[in-house]
Amino acid sequence: MTDNLPLLLPDWPAPDNVHAAITTRAGGVSNAPWNSLNLGTHVGDDPLDVAENRHRLLRALQSVAPCDTPQWLNQVHGVVVIQAEPDTNVRTSLMPEADAVTTVAAGLPCVVMTADCLPVFFCDREGKRVAVAHAGWRGLCDGILEKTLQQFPEPAQVMAWLGPAIGPEKFEVGDEVRRAFVAQDAEADKAFVPSSQAGRWLADIYLLARQRLLKSGLMAIYGGGLCTVSDPARFFSYRRDGQTGRMASVIWRTA
Repeated sequence: MTDNLPLLLPDWPAPDNVHAAITTRAGGVSNAPWNSLNLGTHVGDDPLDVAENRHRLLRALQSVAPCDTPQWLNQVHGVVVIQAEPDTNVRTSLMPEADAVTTVAAGLPCVVMTADCLPVFFCDREGKRVAVAHAGWRGLCDGILEKTLQQFPEPAQVMAWLGPAIGPEKFEVGDEVRRAFVAQDAEADKAFVPSSQAGRWLADIYLLARQRLLKSGLMAIYGGGLCTVSDPARFFSYRRDGQTGRMASVIWRTA
């Protein structure tokens, strides 16, 4: 509990100047079906409630470590990575169309929103650069994690943490999803097991992410295993509920 707002803090050996947090659905003012800490402006919630929720989030982040207004994104399940804008006026007036954000600036939070897709934190071992990516199956297949990792000069000096996402027992997909991954890497077949429905598969998005990161030279991978669908008390889930809120995964560095 931080500033009366529940935050999940990653369990990873990040440098002391790197700070990261994931919101739950608790601690906000939104009414059902967005109750209560919905941070998404695009899901039909009252804009005033979302603004209050974002204000509460900023206060909670600042109680962890000094920081400014976060860089929010308009996420499109693509592979664009942006550099967070140091100018606060620009950062608060523009929502770039991207699915990952990175920075070397101190006190500048990078954020993605999810409600089943996989959020992935990145930082280098010296704490000079941080990043966070939003990986649904399409973005993951198309290379959003690799694109984010390319922002760091030495992949072997980077660590990653896999946040809450739809778990392998809940992520049922069609054969076209499995074929898309396997076409790029035969090892991806290990991340799919047959569903009870013919022609359907249960996909392990955590394993798929680990495979991609390992093949890109990033060996220090932590997290994974928090299923959004299976934990309605803590997490929003689009697959479970349809109309629902969004959680935020936020990372920043201090000087």
